[in-house]
Amino acid sequence: MQRRGFLGKTAAGAAATLALAPAVKAQSNVPRWRMQTAWPKSLDTIHGSADALAQRVTAMSGGAFELRAHAAGEIVPPGQIFDAVSSGTIEAGHVFSSFFIGKNPALAFDAGLAFGLNARQQAAWMLHGGGLELLRDLYRQYNIVPIPCGNVGVQMGGWFRKEIRGVEDLSGLKFRIGGLGGTIMQKLGVVPQQIPGGEIYAALEKGTIDGAEWIGPYDDEKLGLNKVARFYYTPGWWEGSAQITLLVNAKAWAALPKIQQEMVEAASTEQMASMIARYDAKNPEALKRLLAGGTQLRAYPRAVMEACHKATEETMNEIAEKNADFSKLLASWRRFRDDQNAWFRVAENTLDGYRYGVAAGR
Repeated sequence: MQRRGFLGKTAAGAAATLALAPAVKAQSNVPRWRMQTAWPKSLDTIHGSADALAQRVTAMSGGAFELRAHAAGEIVPPGQIFDAVSSGTIEAGHVFSSFFIGKNPALAFDAGLAFGLNARQQAAWMLHGGGLELLRDLYRQYNIVPIPCGNVGVQMGGWFRKEIRGVEDLSGLKFRIGGLGGTIMQKLGVVPQQIPGGEIYAALEKGTIDGAEWIGPYDDEKLGLNKVARFYYTPGWWEGSAQITLLVNAKAWAALPKIQQEMVEAASTEQMASMIARYDAKNPEALKRLLAGGTQLRAYPRAVMEACHKATEETMNEIAEKNADFSKLLASWRRFRDDQNAWFRVAENTLDGYRYGVAAGR
């Protein structure tokens, strides 16, 4: 009886093994993508959004496609993410594309331009105004497929050790700023510095830089920038909004079944709404804490804003004359911006201006 029982169990075990064999084989063929972000884990909004995106895609696929998020520097330095995706070293990167305008200034349209579209308008241009098609044509030369996957909204104007009372105060200022904003500010005498988010605090503390911009109250507080600079300026005019992009290696993308491509795009679109919603929920309380702790909130003087706007238009026109990609995107973007300005002035701005006035007791 014992022998028959043993043989019965063995036969059953063998049958189970054979039954599972195809499943095990199939499981070994599951796409396993590494997605590195440009953000430290401490930034639970922007890096947390990448984590949520990865978890969502993996869950929607029922485990048939695994996407893992890695924080800045875990695989390659943040500044090398673009090249790593392009070459296939990693399958995906979660980035702010303006970090890579040294390759092509037209990449800035993927993130946001100075005095440009707000987050809603950027999404409208990308998804329904032809922006995404133009940008995918641009990225094709780099073996990358771009997918919008978030937005932090209009940012704050940076932290400074001293007040900015006029344009003359910008001359010689060493300021951490990425993207085309730095190119524009050079026209006003600023010395732009490209420094990863995780290194800004140390640079400000040591006096290597005189000021720095990052995102907004919640993340700036996380980085402790209020501890090493007193004056906090608004607005971050160099980006009307800051769109985050999922860069995907084109070969890896083409190898995915259509249904899994749809999952990635759906989860990315979900994060476009979720990321900015979280920032909008977190920033007000963070700003209150910063002000209570001694931060001095300031608005850029009108003269500074006007000088920056003039420098912006000059810079964009100069780049467009030299770069066909930039010129093509700029024409589409400006047409869309002008129409959006006219519409938002009639609707959003009218109501918002009244509400804010009432709230301020005016």
